[in-house]
Amino acid sequence: MLLSRYFLPLLKENPAEAKIVSHRLMLRAGMIRQLTSGIYDWLPLGLEVLRNVEKIIREEMNAASGIEVLMPTMQPIELWEESGRGGYGSETLKATDRHGRQMIYGPTHEEVITDLFRRNVKQSKQLPLILYQIQWKFRDEIRPRFGVMRGREFLMKDGYSFTETKEEHIELYFNMYRTYLRIFKRMGLSAIPFSADTGLIGGDLSHEFQVIAETGESEIFYDAAFEEMLAKPDLDIEAIKKLYSAADEKHDPNNCPVPAERLKSARGIEVGHIFYFDDKYSKPMKAMITNKNGEETPVKMGAHGIGVSRLLGAIIESSHDENGIIWPESVAPFKVGIINLRQGDAACDKACRQAHDQLEAQNCSVLYHDLDERAGVKFAAIDLIGLPWQLIIGPKGIAAGLVELKNRRTGEKSEISLEAALNKILG
Repeated sequence: MLLSRYFLPLLKENPAEAKIVSHRLMLRAGMIRQLTSGIYDWLPLGLEVLRNVEKIIREEMNAASGIEVLMPTMQPIELWEESGRGGYGSETLKATDRHGRQMIYGPTHEEVITDLFRRNVKQSKQLPLILYQIQWKFRDEIRPRFGVMRGREFLMKDGYSFTETKEEHIELYFNMYRTYLRIFKRMGLSAIPFSADTGLIGGDLSHEFQVIAETGESEIFYDAAFEEMLAKPDLDIEAIKKLYSAADEKHDPNNCPVPAERLKSARGIEVGHIFYFDDKYSKPMKAMITNKNGEETPVKMGAHGIGVSRLLGAIIESSHDENGIIWPESVAPFKVGIINLRQGDAACDKACRQAHDQLEAQNCSVLYHDLDERAGVKFAAIDLIGLPWQLIIGPKGIAAGLVELKNRRTGEKSEISLEAALNKILG
């Protein structure tokens, strides 16, 4: 992609309304723009990252036997009344259609998925079943803040699982626990799971996944062994499940089983949540199955959510420096940025275009900064948007048959041939 043909409105200064790092950098890097309070336009760079995050989630959910669906954003309020949740609360945005029917802009989809299930699944032999979607939600936050971390409109992966018995569901629940750890690990995040309250969703078993960041809203306490185990190539889920972790309200210093030298505390950002809520929705909504004994019984249900748009903020909060974002390669909008130090120089222009074309031919995402700007401006822009690799091409280097390759995360630089640089980028 040529920057001259791209839409990337960068900001030089920190916007006054942005109070945390991720909000500042997402605005400055041209990823988002606010339309109104808590609602954002997603610009091309932000959308690229969003799609990469979605791709990882889809791959891992499909590997865990999840099946993707797409449910409406607008829901009839009758479903919520049927489940017993009524209008849910003041955060729920309601509208009345031309026929006088009250509708809800979905903040969550438990009722809709239960209705879908009861109309289409009748036999226990059709179970277990995991259905999920990636869909926009709306919660009318009284005080939207922190950019995409606490907006009113947000993108979410919400999944729903169905089994005949609780025992079967507990096995499925911890398979999703494992899947979530893999998802976050692939995004370069160490997400610590801990037992949590079920809140308005309901149920009696729940885990949150928290990413450590200074701007996190929750204080969490955890065994230092988490960091070592989550960094290993293979996740030992059984060992991880035995480690201690607790949010501030559940942490009791007098009964904590972790020695003081191993107990760590930090601020955390919630990025995922899984629930088991038994028949909380299936019983009142009569989502029944015929079990192996020929008896009708309410299906056992659970839910598992990931804040997809929120994840971008969490990744930036945990991966940035004074110059800008540092994207993990798995979610970066482009893998490499090409910087032409002397636009208009025939040799530089030719080498840059050659590198751009060869990388694109190998399906490597690349952004070529081909604007006629000072070198310092180009370096600042590419640092700000956080691409994993920088390929720097100038007249002196080209005359000697060399280019400079820089790793954004480590800062390591090497002067090598263009061919060697491309081979290193392509891995």
